[in-house]
Amino acid sequence: MAVRPVLQLGDPRLRQPSAAVASEVLGTAQLAALIDDLRDTMAARAGAGLAAPQIAVPLRVVIFGITRNPRYPDAPPIPETILINPRWSPVGSEQTEALEGCLSVAGMRLPVLRASRVHLIALSACGQRIDREVEGFEARIVQHECDHLNGVLLPDRVASA
Repeated sequence: MAVRPVLQLGDPRLRQPSAAVASEVLGTAQLAALIDDLRDTMAARAGAGLAAPQIAVPLRVVIFGITRNPRYPDAPPIPETILINPRWSPVGSEQTEALEGCLSVAGMRLPVLRASRVHLIALSACGQRIDREVEGFEARIVQHECDHLNGVLLPDRVASA
């Protein structure tokens, strides 16, 4: 359990697509330690989410969730969620534009257009299937963190929006 450095825009490791977590890693102490580091790092920087590539671990692992957060004072509470090998698809065609921040793009908030509602499929840390729809701020976080798994950063979304 440790607060790790967060890679910043310009570091080429942020542009590399992440590898899937192998089934034999699910439920292991190695994965639990990574999740603890993600949790500690996200909390230390008042993040709403964090992807493993942001701490230089090129695996498809995401953590997100907030209670009270000074960076997002108007955001509703979202329970802590761990996603292993997540993928999502839009539900409907409604999109919302909002300002987003990123721990890897320190000090910036940029307008990004994202799907308002998404269907999320992933595994939990112990390998249980997660299959649900999320909307609003939670859907935005899922899309943002999954972008990190694919080597896509916040400024890339502004250019394509």
